[in-house]
Amino acid sequence: MRLVSYDGGGGPRAGILRDDRVFAIDGPPRTLDALLADGALPEVREAQPLDGVVLLPPVGRPGKIICIGLNYRSHCEEQGLEPPETPTFFAKFPTSLAGPGATVALPAASRRVDYEAEVAFVVGARGKDVPEADALEHVAGYMLLNDLSARDLQFKTPQWMPGKTFDGAGPCGPALVTADEAGPHDAIEIELRLNGDVMQQGSTGDLVHSVPALIAYLSSLMTLEPGDVIATGTPSGVGSLRDPKVWLKAGDEIAISSPQLGVLETRLA
Repeated sequence: MRLVSYDGGGGPRAGILRDDRVFAIDGPPRTLDALLADGALPEVREAQPLDGVVLLPPVGRPGKIICIGLNYRSHCEEQGLEPPETPTFFAKFPTSLAGPGATVALPAASRRVDYEAEVAFVVGARGKDVPEADALEHVAGYMLLNDLSARDLQFKTPQWMPGKTFDGAGPCGPALVTADEAGPHDAIEIELRLNGDVMQQGSTGDLVHSVPALIAYLSSLMTLEPGDVIATGTPSGVGSLRDPKVWLKAGDEIAISSPQLGVLETRLA
């Protein structure tokens, strides 16, 4: 299934995306966050089609948004770095999230905002010290995420988070694609176009630390809970490492696409 969060005028609700139409879910109105928390995804059935709804971030208030840095071999290579033996990670916050088709305001404090196409997965089952062999049982599904990054703020301190947390810095969606439909965790393809030009291409087959490895490692440090979002890193081609460098500006349009996960479009203002 391709699960979405939408607002049809009565607040956030969970729905199903099929053939570019949103369908309500049978039963009482519930959010996707609530369905994940209750382990109710297997019970979801579609009902009537809906018109005129606004798509929201699939998971609206995740308890954690964990982003993995330097996790594509190609991205390490373009920086002349060896792939890290231990995953590097940082956090975003729910105020960073933006839905499919959103317009995101560039932060006034930065002049060097970059794009990063990523595959994110959403935790579906609570887990602590999860063995890597059992890790995929804890994945509810996958979605696209753009880790918008204010590079001048990011590298002012040893911690990256100042450049990663501005409002709207995490557009995501368009849907949470359940693992059975997304296919193998190590064969999800992504491409990013900026104003129609291809800037990034990659596949999760190039991850330094795979989805199961990330779950095993992160759950050794903290309890992972339903609804937590984990972004797996970005491939080569980011604007800050190009010659000349490419910084985002008002009016730019970004489209991240995946044969498995759909298309996530964002406009900058």
